[in-house]
Amino acid sequence: MTKQPVPLVTFNRLVPSARPPQRADRSGAGTLPTRAFRYCEAVTTATGLGWYLFPPVGVTFVWDGTQVFWTWDGGEEHGLLPLGVAQFPGFAEQFDAAAPEPVRGFSPPFVAALKEPGVVQIWSGLIARTAPGWSLLIRPPANLPRAAGYEVYEGIVETDRWFGPLFTNLRLTKTDVPVRLDPDFPFATAVPVPRMMYDEALQNTGRVVTDIDAMTEQDWADYRATVVEPCSAADRGRGRYATETRKRRRGECPNAAAQAAAAA
Repeated sequence: MTKQPVPLVTFNRLVPSARPPQRADRSGAGTLPTRAFRYCEAVTTATGLGWYLFPPVGVTFVWDGTQVFWTWDGGEEHGLLPLGVAQFPGFAEQFDAAAPEPVRGFSPPFVAALKEPGVVQIWSGLIARTAPGWSLLIRPPANLPRAAGYEVYEGIVETDRWFGPLFTNLRLTKTDVPVRLDPDFPFATAVPVPRMMYDEALQNTGRVVTDIDAMTEQDWADYRATVVEPCSAADRGRGRYATETRKRRRGECPNAAAQAAAAA
């Protein structure tokens, strides 16, 4: 039998009401300018990288400069509650009913106020596992309009060997106004990254060339091919980089048509 490849990332949804993760959209959910979507491969590639994460329920925070208060969709009757550490409504019972006996009583908290002023932690309702050697970079959604009132702290979790709740931290940036996380709007993106990418020794191999006179002949030749020749071409068209990059991804030779025409 053919051995199935190991998925790059597997998400386990523990909170039943949570919206499942969704592959990030190259159009930024339709928010990118049309010209950027058609011609700027650098932008669309970054925008479509990873998986959108959604809050498992709509949640609202209010920070008065000292204390964080919160409520959730369906919990308005309780008013704004002081936030310490709180479970997802009704989830602790669901967790204990599904979990084996040694695990009962250890359901992940949903939201928590951290010691730092205005910083809260929120659980996505997910646990994630990545293929060996891969981690998850949790970051704000790329090139989506920022939701007002908070910033997402970025973090890298080695989810190939740490199988636990997929949390992230938010820094509230406004005081005395409600800051809402909508359950249908991604508040973060999970991007699989190879562990070697952030290896300290590898990072330290970068170098900076500070003098234009240090440019080599190969540097100038590459610059000419990238910038000068396309700009000087009589039939110059838009989006050449995007077209050639997409062809490379499909395994096509970007210059195959030109080579065939020259051979003829």
